[in-house]
Amino acid sequence: MSTAEVSTAKSDRKIDWWLDQYGVCHQNSTNKLIHYVCVPAIAACVLGLCWAIPMPSALSERFGPWLNVATIVTLLSIIFYLRLSIVLAIGMLLFTLPILGLCYWATTSGNASLVWQVSLTVFVIAWIFQFIGHKIEGAKPAFFDDLKFLLIGPLWILAHLLRKLGIKY
Repeated sequence: MSTAEVSTAKSDRKIDWWLDQYGVCHQNSTNKLIHYVCVPAIAACVLGLCWAIPMPSALSERFGPWLNVATIVTLLSIIFYLRLSIVLAIGMLLFTLPILGLCYWATTSGNASLVWQVSLTVFVIAWIFQFIGHKIEGAKPAFFDDLKFLLIGPLWILAHLLRKLGIKY
């Protein structure tokens, strides 16, 4: 099914429409497996890289280490997710909080440079595998059509897991 066909197959729920569209270029079992591993890794790495972006010292002194680009990105993403599905938004928050906690722990234990180094390394490797998966699939990544698919990818993985567990989203 092409992206255009999925676009015309409107769903009553916006989340179903987004997930269906994302799924169009993720039919091959090898590509799916790569995505099941690499999408969460990339999401975690984005948070790690965002955590490593320095904040102005006035903000850091006033709000401490928890106010940073990673927590702002998380907040904005959760707002986007809440508009689509409360259950998936909660699931993404439960995925995100331990990552932020790990970044906090690494930073406060003197390993701040490790956060961005590991994040950047895993990010690059995971994206290489993502593009290999799409080469196998024979379809371009969904975000080439709409950057919002960069936020939908993790939801697609989570929705798949919740369906397997019999949890409605």
